[in-house]
Amino acid sequence: MIWRSKAWFRFSRNALSISGFVIVAAAVLLALFAPWLTPYPAEAGKFVDFAHASLPPSWHHLFGTDTIGRDVLTRVVFGFRVSLGLGVVVLALAAPVGVLLGLLAGYVGGWVEGLIMRTTDVFLALPPLVLALAVLGFLQPNLFNAMMAVTVMWWPWYTRLVYNLARSIRTEGFITAAEVIGASRSHILLREILPNCFPSILTKMTLDMGFVILIGASLSFLGLGVQPPTPDLGSMVANGAQYLPDLWWIPVFPGIAVLVLVLGFNLLGDGLRDLLDVEV
Repeated sequence: MIWRSKAWFRFSRNALSISGFVIVAAAVLLALFAPWLTPYPAEAGKFVDFAHASLPPSWHHLFGTDTIGRDVLTRVVFGFRVSLGLGVVVLALAAPVGVLLGLLAGYVGGWVEGLIMRTTDVFLALPPLVLALAVLGFLQPNLFNAMMAVTVMWWPWYTRLVYNLARSIRTEGFITAAEVIGASRSHILLREILPNCFPSILTKMTLDMGFVILIGASLSFLGLGVQPPTPDLGSMVANGAQYLPDLWWIPVFPGIAVLVLVLGFNLLGDGLRDLLDVEV
Protein backbone atom coordinates (compact mmCIF):
# COMPACT_ATOMS: atom_id res chain seq x y z
CA MET A 1 0.00 0.00 0.00
CA ILE A 2 2.89 2.34 0.71
CA TRP A 3 4.30 2.05 -2.81
CA ARG A 4 0.84 2.69 -4.24
CA SER A 5 0.52 5.86 -2.18
CA LYS A 6 3.94 7.01 -3.34
CA ALA A 7 3.11 6.19 -6.95
CA TRP A 8 -0.13 8.17 -6.84
CA PHE A 9 1.69 11.06 -5.17
CA ARG A 10 4.26 11.13 -7.97
CA PHE A 11 1.53 10.94 -10.61
CA SER A 12 -0.67 13.60 -8.99
CA ARG A 13 2.17 16.11 -8.85
CA ASN A 14 2.07 16.38 -12.64
CA ALA A 15 -0.85 18.64 -13.55
CA LEU A 16 -0.70 17.64 -17.23
CA SER A 17 -0.98 13.94 -16.36
CA ILE A 18 -4.02 14.63 -14.22
CA SER A 19 -5.51 16.63 -17.08
CA GLY A 20 -4.96 13.68 -19.42
CA PHE A 21 -6.59 11.32 -16.95
CA VAL A 22 -9.62 13.61 -16.61
CA ILE A 23 -9.98 13.92 -20.40
CA VAL A 24 -9.75 10.16 -20.95
CA ALA A 25 -12.12 9.37 -18.08
CA ALA A 26 -14.65 11.92 -19.33
CA ALA A 27 -14.47 10.55 -22.90
CA VAL A 28 -14.97 6.98 -21.68
CA LEU A 29 -17.96 7.95 -19.54
CA LEU A 30 -19.52 9.92 -22.38
CA ALA A 31 -19.04 6.98 -24.74
CA LEU A 32 -20.51 4.45 -22.31
CA PHE A 33 -23.56 6.55 -21.39
CA ALA A 34 -24.05 8.38 -24.70
CA PRO A 35 -27.74 7.39 -25.10
CA TRP A 36 -28.56 8.98 -21.75
CA LEU A 37 -26.18 11.96 -21.77
CA THR A 38 -26.76 13.31 -25.28
CA PRO A 39 -29.67 15.67 -25.98
CA TYR A 40 -30.89 13.94 -29.18
CA PRO A 41 -29.77 10.29 -29.13
CA ALA A 42 -32.08 9.34 -32.02
CA GLU A 43 -30.05 11.60 -34.31
CA ALA A 44 -26.97 9.37 -33.97
CA GLY A 45 -28.41 6.97 -36.55
CA LYS A 46 -30.62 7.30 -39.60
CA PHE A 47 -32.32 10.66 -39.09
CA VAL A 48 -33.34 13.57 -41.30
CA ASP A 49 -34.87 16.90 -40.21
CA PHE A 50 -34.46 19.51 -42.93
CA ALA A 51 -36.51 22.02 -40.92
CA HIS A 52 -33.59 22.27 -38.47
CA ALA A 53 -30.72 21.80 -40.93
CA SER A 54 -27.51 23.86 -40.85
CA LEU A 55 -28.37 25.67 -37.63
CA PRO A 56 -25.43 27.45 -35.92
CA PRO A 57 -24.51 26.70 -32.28
CA SER A 58 -27.25 27.71 -29.84
CA TRP A 59 -28.70 26.68 -26.49
CA HIS A 60 -30.85 24.06 -28.21
CA HIS A 61 -27.93 22.71 -30.27
CA LEU A 62 -24.64 23.57 -28.55
CA PHE A 63 -22.55 22.39 -31.53
CA GLY A 64 -25.16 23.31 -34.15
CA THR A 65 -26.72 20.90 -36.65
CA ASP A 66 -25.45 19.42 -39.90
CA THR A 67 -26.88 19.79 -43.38
CA ILE A 68 -29.66 17.27 -42.80
CA GLY A 69 -30.64 18.48 -39.33
CA ARG A 70 -28.72 16.14 -37.04
CA ASP A 71 -27.34 17.48 -33.76
CA VAL A 72 -23.54 17.69 -34.06
CA LEU A 73 -22.94 17.39 -30.30
CA THR A 74 -24.87 14.12 -30.16
CA ARG A 75 -22.97 12.69 -33.08
CA VAL A 76 -19.61 13.77 -31.64
CA VAL A 77 -20.34 11.98 -28.36
CA PHE A 78 -21.45 8.84 -30.20
CA GLY A 79 -18.32 9.21 -32.32
CA PHE A 80 -16.29 8.71 -29.14
CA ARG A 81 -17.70 5.17 -29.02
CA VAL A 82 -16.34 4.34 -32.46
CA SER A 83 -12.93 5.93 -31.83
CA LEU A 84 -12.40 4.35 -28.42
CA GLY A 85 -13.73 1.00 -29.61
CA LEU A 86 -11.32 1.07 -32.53
CA GLY A 87 -8.39 1.79 -30.22
CA VAL A 88 -9.31 -0.92 -27.72
CA VAL A 89 -9.86 -3.63 -30.34
CA VAL A 90 -6.69 -2.82 -32.31
CA LEU A 91 -4.46 -2.80 -29.23
CA ALA A 92 -6.16 -5.89 -27.78
CA LEU A 93 -5.25 -7.75 -30.99
CA ALA A 94 -1.92 -6.18 -31.91
CA ALA A 95 -0.26 -5.97 -28.49
CA PRO A 96 -0.45 -9.71 -27.54
CA VAL A 97 0.83 -10.77 -30.98
CA GLY A 98 3.68 -8.27 -30.91
CA VAL A 99 4.59 -9.05 -27.30
CA LEU A 100 4.69 -12.80 -27.91
CA LEU A 101 6.86 -12.45 -31.01
CA GLY A 102 9.14 -10.01 -29.21
CA LEU A 103 9.58 -12.40 -26.29
CA LEU A 104 10.45 -15.29 -28.59
CA ALA A 105 12.90 -13.24 -30.65
CA GLY A 106 14.58 -11.68 -27.61
CA TYR A 107 14.99 -14.85 -25.55
CA VAL A 108 15.27 -17.73 -28.03
CA GLY A 109 17.58 -15.97 -30.49
CA GLY A 110 19.08 -17.77 -33.48
CA TRP A 111 17.05 -18.26 -36.64
CA VAL A 112 13.83 -17.51 -34.72
CA GLU A 113 15.16 -14.06 -33.87
CA GLY A 114 16.31 -13.47 -37.44
CA LEU A 115 12.99 -14.51 -39.00
CA ILE A 116 10.81 -12.50 -36.60
CA MET A 117 12.90 -9.33 -36.55
CA ARG A 118 13.50 -9.19 -40.31
CA THR A 119 9.75 -9.52 -40.87
CA THR A 120 9.21 -6.81 -38.29
CA ASP A 121 11.70 -4.54 -40.04
CA VAL A 122 9.82 -4.92 -43.31
CA PHE A 123 6.56 -3.77 -41.69
CA LEU A 124 8.28 -0.93 -39.83
CA ALA A 125 9.85 0.31 -43.06
CA LEU A 126 6.41 1.15 -44.46
CA PRO A 127 4.58 4.31 -43.28
CA PRO A 128 1.68 3.20 -41.06
CA LEU A 129 -1.07 5.06 -42.91
CA VAL A 130 0.21 3.87 -46.30
CA LEU A 131 0.22 0.26 -45.09
CA ALA A 132 -3.33 0.59 -43.75
CA LEU A 133 -4.48 2.09 -47.05
CA ALA A 134 -2.85 -0.78 -48.93
CA VAL A 135 -4.68 -3.34 -46.79
CA LEU A 136 -8.02 -1.54 -47.11
CA GLY A 137 -7.54 -1.34 -50.86
CA PHE A 138 -8.39 -5.06 -51.00
CA LEU A 139 -11.27 -4.91 -48.51
CA GLN A 140 -14.67 -3.31 -48.30
CA PRO A 141 -14.57 -0.04 -46.33
CA ASN A 142 -16.21 -0.57 -42.93
CA LEU A 143 -15.35 -0.45 -39.23
CA PHE A 144 -14.29 -4.10 -38.93
CA ASN A 145 -11.93 -3.95 -41.90
CA ALA A 146 -10.50 -0.66 -40.66
CA MET A 147 -9.71 -2.34 -37.35
CA MET A 148 -8.01 -5.23 -39.12
CA ALA A 149 -5.99 -2.88 -41.33
CA VAL A 150 -4.72 -0.87 -38.37
CA THR A 151 -3.97 -4.08 -36.43
CA VAL A 152 -1.81 -5.39 -39.29
CA MET A 153 0.35 -2.27 -39.10
CA TRP A 154 0.55 -1.99 -35.31
CA TRP A 155 1.94 -5.29 -33.95
CA PRO A 156 5.57 -4.67 -35.12
CA TRP A 157 5.98 -1.76 -32.72
CA TYR A 158 5.34 -4.06 -29.75
CA THR A 159 7.61 -6.73 -31.20
CA ARG A 160 10.48 -4.26 -31.44
CA LEU A 161 9.87 -2.88 -27.93
CA VAL A 162 9.61 -6.26 -26.18
CA TYR A 163 12.50 -7.70 -28.21
CA ASN A 164 14.85 -5.01 -26.88
CA LEU A 165 13.58 -5.47 -23.33
CA ALA A 166 13.82 -9.28 -23.47
CA ARG A 167 17.38 -9.16 -24.81
CA SER A 168 18.48 -7.06 -21.85
CA ILE A 169 16.52 -9.07 -19.25
CA ARG A 170 17.65 -12.52 -20.41
CA THR A 171 21.18 -11.82 -19.11
CA GLU A 172 19.97 -11.04 -15.58
CA GLY A 173 20.85 -13.32 -12.69
CA PHE A 174 17.30 -14.42 -11.93
CA ILE A 175 16.91 -15.70 -15.51
CA THR A 176 20.13 -17.71 -15.18
CA ALA A 177 18.91 -19.07 -11.84
CA ALA A 178 15.60 -20.13 -13.39
CA GLU A 179 17.45 -21.94 -16.19
CA VAL A 180 19.76 -23.69 -13.71
CA ILE A 181 16.88 -25.12 -11.67
CA GLY A 182 15.28 -26.46 -14.87
CA ALA A 183 12.43 -24.00 -15.40
CA SER A 184 10.69 -24.46 -18.74
CA ARG A 185 11.07 -21.96 -21.55
CA SER A 186 7.40 -20.97 -21.30
CA HIS A 187 7.81 -20.35 -17.55
CA ILE A 188 10.81 -18.11 -18.15
CA LEU A 189 9.07 -16.19 -20.91
CA LEU A 190 5.70 -15.72 -19.21
CA ARG A 191 6.59 -15.68 -15.50
CA GLU A 192 10.06 -14.14 -15.44
CA ILE A 193 10.58 -11.90 -18.47
CA LEU A 194 7.04 -10.75 -19.32
CA PRO A 195 6.20 -9.22 -15.90
CA ASN A 196 9.32 -7.07 -16.15
CA CYS A 197 8.10 -5.76 -19.51
CA PHE A 198 4.62 -4.78 -18.29
CA PRO A 199 5.44 -1.16 -17.30
CA SER A 200 6.80 -0.37 -20.77
CA ILE A 201 3.97 -2.23 -22.51
CA LEU A 202 1.29 -0.44 -20.47
CA THR A 203 2.83 2.95 -21.12
CA LYS A 204 3.11 2.31 -24.85
CA MET A 205 -0.48 1.08 -25.07
CA THR A 206 -1.71 4.27 -23.42
CA LEU A 207 0.32 6.43 -25.80
CA ASP A 208 -0.74 4.32 -28.78
CA MET A 209 -4.44 4.78 -28.08
CA GLY A 210 -4.15 8.36 -29.26
CA PHE A 211 -2.24 7.40 -32.40
CA VAL A 212 -4.67 4.58 -33.26
CA ILE A 213 -7.61 6.99 -32.88
CA LEU A 214 -5.85 9.46 -35.16
CA ILE A 215 -5.13 6.79 -37.80
CA GLY A 216 -8.73 5.58 -37.61
CA ALA A 217 -10.02 9.13 -38.05
CA SER A 218 -7.66 9.59 -41.01
CA LEU A 219 -9.01 6.46 -42.70
CA SER A 220 -12.59 7.61 -42.15
CA PHE A 221 -11.67 11.06 -43.47
CA LEU A 222 -10.53 9.37 -46.67
CA GLY A 223 -13.75 7.35 -46.86
CA LEU A 224 -12.11 4.02 -46.01
CA GLY A 225 -13.27 3.66 -42.41
CA VAL A 226 -16.68 3.85 -40.78
CA GLN A 227 -19.47 4.40 -43.29
CA PRO A 228 -22.58 6.62 -42.88
CA PRO A 229 -24.88 6.92 -41.06
CA THR A 230 -22.71 5.65 -38.19
CA PRO A 231 -21.27 8.75 -36.47
CA ASP A 232 -17.48 8.89 -36.76
CA LEU A 233 -15.28 11.87 -36.01
CA GLY A 234 -13.11 11.50 -39.11
CA SER A 235 -16.00 11.18 -41.55
CA MET A 236 -17.79 14.10 -39.86
CA VAL A 237 -14.75 16.30 -40.47
CA ALA A 238 -14.57 15.14 -44.11
CA ASN A 239 -18.27 15.73 -44.76
CA GLY A 240 -18.22 19.15 -43.12
CA ALA A 241 -15.02 20.40 -44.75
CA GLN A 242 -16.82 21.07 -48.03
CA TYR A 243 -19.06 23.60 -46.30
CA LEU A 244 -16.26 25.76 -44.90
CA PRO A 245 -16.24 28.57 -43.98
CA ASP A 246 -20.02 29.15 -43.92
CA LEU A 247 -20.99 26.08 -41.87
CA TRP A 248 -17.75 26.01 -39.88
CA TRP A 249 -19.22 24.22 -36.86
CA ILE A 250 -19.88 20.98 -38.76
CA PRO A 251 -16.20 20.01 -39.21
CA VAL A 252 -14.62 22.12 -36.45
CA PHE A 253 -16.21 20.50 -33.40
CA PRO A 254 -15.50 16.88 -34.49
CA GLY A 255 -11.94 17.97 -35.31
CA ILE A 256 -11.55 19.46 -31.85
CA ALA A 257 -12.92 16.23 -30.36
CA VAL A 258 -10.20 14.21 -32.14
CA LEU A 259 -7.57 16.68 -30.93
CA VAL A 260 -8.78 16.48 -27.32
CA LEU A 261 -8.93 12.66 -27.36
CA VAL A 262 -5.41 12.29 -28.76
CA LEU A 263 -4.07 14.95 -26.39
CA GLY A 264 -5.69 13.26 -23.39
CA PHE A 265 -4.11 9.87 -24.10
CA ASN A 266 -0.72 11.42 -24.80
CA LEU A 267 -0.76 13.38 -21.54
CA LEU A 268 -1.86 10.28 -19.63
CA GLY A 269 0.81 8.18 -21.32
CA ASP A 270 3.51 10.72 -20.49
CA GLY A 271 2.39 10.65 -16.87
CA LEU A 272 2.55 6.85 -16.74
CA ARG A 273 5.97 6.90 -18.36
CA ASP A 274 7.26 9.29 -15.70
CA LEU A 275 5.53 7.31 -12.96
CA LEU A 276 6.92 3.94 -14.03
CA ASP A 277 10.24 5.39 -15.22
CA VAL A 278 10.31 3.39 -18.45
CA GLU A 279 11.64 3.88 -21.97
CA VAL A 280 9.18 3.58 -24.86
